Amino acid sequence: MTGRILGTGACVPSYIMDNNEIAEMVETSDAWIRERTGVVRRHIIHEETTVSMACEAAKRALTDGAVKAEEIDLILVSTVSSNVIAPCTACEVQRELGAVYASCFDLNGACSGFVLAYNTALAYLCGGIYRTVLVIGSESLSNLVDWKDRGTCILFGDGAGAVVLRAEAGDAYLPVTHSDGVKGVALACQSRLTASSEKCWDHADYYLKMDGQAVFKFAVKKVPEAVEEVLEKNHLRKEDISWYLLHQANQRIIEAAARRLREPMEKFPINIQEYGNTSSASIGILLDEMKRDGRLQSGQKIVIAGFGAGLTWAASVLQWP
Repeated sequence: MTGRILGTGACVPSYIMDNNEIAEMVETSDAWIRERTGVVRRHIIHEETTVSMACEAAKRALTDGAVKAEEIDLILVSTVSSNVIAPCTACEVQRELGAVYASCFDLNGACSGFVLAYNTALAYLCGGIYRTVLVIGSESLSNLVDWKDRGTCILFGDGAGAVVLRAEAGDAYLPVTHSDGVKGVALACQSRLTASSEKCWDHADYYLKMDGQAVFKFAVKKVPEAVEEVLEKNHLRKEDISWYLLHQANQRIIEAAARRLREPMEKFPINIQEYGNTSSASIGILLDEMKRDGRLQSGQKIVIAGFGAGLTWAASVLQWP
């Protein structure tokens, strides 16, 4: 058994913050941010929440796939930035959709989260446990960003991406996943739940902290290795792959990965200029964009790869239906 993507959906906040607005808060410029990250603007929540964006992306994926909410057996939401702790985000989505027969849980995989959630969905589908699974990545990273820290506030944005999968006959591709908790300090954020009465709620530990150079070096080394590994594991050649959809963290990371893989940049779609780094939402948003504009064609093989806090990195192969 394998899983086939029936529909995709995405949702981003209506408010757009461009680089010039960022430059009013920290010492930077539009040119400086573009050169180092590729980011031009990002969407930031005002009225929206992690839950509301997840719900909207899910609704659009179900509509796109002509799937009824009652058909969903499992809802997986990847997020590190939900506005709810209990019930989980997935249960909130279930309630909004009316997916009364679905089991639900959240997954915290940070920027690798969408790939990890996709892999988890496939495991359930291939095991015959569920038939229809909704996978969502939804993030409100603007709530975790210190808007006085130039090293992080220029990078991140908010949004959600979703896919609905259905089990069908066929062989599934084997995934690749790795973690290195020893190096997790390179990208970290503590929960405010750890705060005691002696601690200030504005303490820097409660915002995203990143060693940019360490994360860059990690990503440009491990992402190509994961791609090579997943291709070898599935007896595929680079010529078999139409697209490499990498987590949209930084344009320079994606370009470096393409060079190391000796593949043309044309096979590495980029939309970070519009959304910034949306963590576990980025691959889902990109998939939805590419489906809507016709770049995804039936039979194409696609590698998806995520990397980020943990440190974690993962890659999978999917064939577009």
